[in-house]
Order: sequence, then C-alpha cells, then structure tokens
Amino acid sequence: MAQTVPQYTNMSNIPTPLLSRASNEKMMLMQVLVGIFLYVNCLMICTFFKKEAFRTDTRYILFAQTLIADSALMVFTDIAFFANYFQIPVPCIPCVIMCTIMAWLTISTPLTLVAMCLERYVAICMPLRHASISTTRTRLLGLVLIWCLAGIPALIVFLIFAVSVPLKFFSSYLICSLEMMIIHNWQAQFRAVLFQFYFLIMSITIGFTYVKIMAAAKGASSNKTSASKGLRTVVLHAFQLLLCLIQLLCPYVEMAVMKIDYMLFLNVRYSNFILFVLAPRCLSPLIYGLRDEKFVVVLRYYAVFGLNKKSFHFCKLCPYHLKHGKTWPLKGKQKFWMS
Repeated sequence: MAQTVPQYTNMSNIPTPLLSRASNEKMMLMQVLVGIFLYVNCLMICTFFKKEAFRTDTRYILFAQTLIADSALMVFTDIAFFANYFQIPVPCIPCVIMCTIMAWLTISTPLTLVAMCLERYVAICMPLRHASISTTRTRLLGLVLIWCLAGIPALIVFLIFAVSVPLKFFSSYLICSLEMMIIHNWQAQFRAVLFQFYFLIMSITIGFTYVKIMAAAKGASSNKTSASKGLRTVVLHAFQLLLCLIQLLCPYVEMAVMKIDYMLFLNVRYSNFILFVLAPRCLSPLIYGLRDEKFVVVLRYYAVFGLNKKSFHFCKLCPYHLKHGKTWPLKGKQKFWMS
C-alpha cells in the first residue's frame, strides 16, 4: 500500500485550542491588510478598464492580469486561512474546487511576471520590432499559454487526488487547505520537482532578460533612462519570484512544525501568509502602478472620484508635462491621451 502524507488539514481528532486575544488581534490585522490590498487592486483594475490606452498595451494587460489573479487568490486564500485558523469544517467538494483554483492562481502570477520581463526585454532591446511582436494575436496566445502552463500542476494534483480517495470521502467535512489534496508521499515529491522545474525555467528567463537589459543600459543607447527603469523592474520581479518560490515551500515547513506544537504551527502559518502570500502580491501595484507615470496620473484621478480634474488633462505626446504635472491647453481637435 502506498505511503501517505500525514494530513494536518483534517484535525477533527485534535482539540481546538482557545484562541487568545493576541491571536484574534492578529487575525483582525490580517483582515485589515487584505482589505487594503483588495481596495488598491480593485482601484487599479478599474483604472485599467476605464482607459483604452491601457487596454491596448501589452505591459498593462499583463499587469491587469496579475492584479485580477492576485485579488482572486487573496480572496480564496483568506477564506481558507480564516476557516483553517478557527478550525471550521467545510464540505469536501467546495474545498477541492477552491484548492484547485488556488493552486492554479498561485502559479499564474510567477508566469505572468516572467512574461512582463520578456515584454520589457523586447521593448528595450528590440524597440523597432516591439510593435510587430506585441500584437493582439501574440497577446492572446501569451495569455492562453500562461493559463495553460499554470493549470498543469493544479490539474495533475486534482486528478491524482480524485482517483486516490474513495467516493464517500467527497461527502465528508474537513478543514480546508491545499495540502489536503496531497495523498501520497510520491505525489508531494512529484509536485515539488515540478515546481522546481518551473522556477528554474522562470529564473533562467528572468536572468536572461536582466543581463540583456543591463547591457542595453550600459551601451551607447539613447534610451538609457528607459533601460535603467526596466532593469529595476526586472530586479523587483526577480524578488517577487523568490518570495513566490518560498511560498511553495511553506507547506512542508508547516507540516513539520505541526508535529511539534499546534500553536507554533498557527503562528508560523500566520507569518508565512503575511510574508510570502500577501507581501509579494503587494509589490505588483508598486512596480507597475505607483512607479508608472502614465498609470499613476489616471489612478490619482479615480482615487479622488474625479474631483481633481485639473491634473487630469495631459497631452498624449508631451512626456514633459506628464512628468512634471503641468496642464496642457485644449486646442482645436487635439486628442488627449487621457480623453
């Protein structure tokens, strides 16, 4: 008989500890942080859909996909974490569906980060070919490829789980967590190897784009400012990717800690959620939202519900005025970037 991984997610035989006031305060703090994260993301998503100039630009499309995937993952993860923290049993089938979606979304963000680095590489190192490469068809194929690659590990885990458990298991109630679907030791090892392969390829790709953009920044290019900014963007994406990699290793640490002490397990899981789930996904709004001059102008407009209209009129072809926050007079049939 195959050896199975200990299931710490189904803890019906473990007495639920009385949560202290400090534990409840930590949960409240986490909910506040998640609420702020979701508010900022929703504001940026609305900003993206409001302006056609963003909806036709590859970098902003990938940015919006990251925001949507991260927001959905945050909602599902927060629900699962809340139920797990307070030991609330849920039906098996909704739990399996939610865990499969979370596994899918978890990989989609790193893959999108790699795609964003490749887009910056093409824009900076091959500016004359950027328009021909970044077409509607290419963008659509890229998005489909990202979601297909992200779905492979989640689909494999789901299929192995579905054929490994008896049918009556699907009518049971359990404490929901991603590790609930890991039945066999070899399944956990296979998933770890698959994740390592994914991140090896992604790390090599990001390293390649970093080297190429760094060469463009040091070369005799007239666009050194853009190259330097792209270099910083790739570095931040690499840091995000590292945090995402650590996130995938957290369940193995938590399973080991669970065998030692239950309250220590709760504290470790809480810290992992803040550092390796919430933190790396807060970097995306910073990298492509607040650091982007074009995007932050429109974001500021919608953040105050359109009350500050004076700073909203910027010319499409005038980066000086966009950078320094000066208005541009309306003349004739001139089309504005913000209109």
